[in-house]
Amino acid sequence: MINKIQVKICLGSSCFSRGNQELVNAVQRYIREKQLEDKVAFSGDHCFCECQSGPNIRIAGKIINNVSTETIVEILDQNLTDI
Repeated sequence: MINKIQVKICLGSSCFSRGNQELVNAVQRYIREKQLEDKVAFSGDHCFCECQSGPNIRIAGKIINNVSTETIVEILDQNLTDI
């Protein structure tokens, strides 16, 4: 069994009100288009307690702040290459 890379998006009210629904859709689309379903586990998570810097995403334990629909693909490319 392969260990999947954990990608978690903050679903706290502050991040969610700043557009996390669009980010959820973008991450799901990215995983599907890159055929990473067997390598990446994507889920929502409770507040990361970094509300002032949201929206936030956690990839393999690393929190990335101020994520937007304009930056999400680049962030995923940088963090999910060579998996």
